[in-house]
Amino acid sequence: MLLEFHDVDTHYGDLHVLKRVNYAIAAGEIVALLGGNASGKSTTMKTIMGVVRPTRGAVRFDGCDITRLPTAARVRLGIAPVLEGRRLFPRMTVAENLAMGAYTRRDRAGVEADLVRLFDLFPRVAERRDQLAGTLSGGEQQMVAIVRALMSRPRLICMDEPSMGLSPLFVERVFDTIAAINRDGVTVFMVEQNANMALSVAHRAYVLQTGRVVMEGRAEDLRADPAIREAYLGELQVPAG
Repeated sequence: MLLEFHDVDTHYGDLHVLKRVNYAIAAGEIVALLGGNASGKSTTMKTIMGVVRPTRGAVRFDGCDITRLPTAARVRLGIAPVLEGRRLFPRMTVAENLAMGAYTRRDRAGVEADLVRLFDLFPRVAERRDQLAGTLSGGEQQMVAIVRALMSRPRLICMDEPSMGLSPLFVERVFDTIAAINRDGVTVFMVEQNANMALSVAHRAYVLQTGRVVMEGRAEDLRADPAIREAYLGELQVPAG
């Protein structure tokens, strides 16, 4: 497995957030993490990136224990975040933000080649390269955040609410982009409130409730599950007759 949680507990002071959580994400997968507010989804992403450290259990990446590694070391191993709210540097240009995504790399020729390739894949980002990031629309900022993550040549991208605050048109574009980068060989683990869109592109999914994994399985099976449809897809099941 590329990423694993083994009986992970996390706390914020006395608040017990994740409770004996287990995940297993294989290389090449798109895995969605669903759940309501305060279920522990964002804490999961912070734990993967080393912003929050488990009080119990272990996090492993490609067989290596990374539980105590700092964030920069995890990025060098091949984990890249796309944070909730994009978190771009608003007074820097798009090009400068993208350069920050490659800060751990020393292969300058490779960085330039990747930039050309990604500009071909994301022409809107290329058009905005000299524009201040803070002047972009929400959808454009999300695209820049994704490209910035890809500039580190990650093996795993962790996305925290990639569709939040976007217009329906940009939501579709973002999920098309997620599918495209996965086809290019990047594993994706995403937290997403839009369960219908997430399950439409994911291979598998986990469901968190109050810090515990209560359900997991193939995305298509969860999408067809009546309980999931009612809780997360907004479709009440009406009895026949």
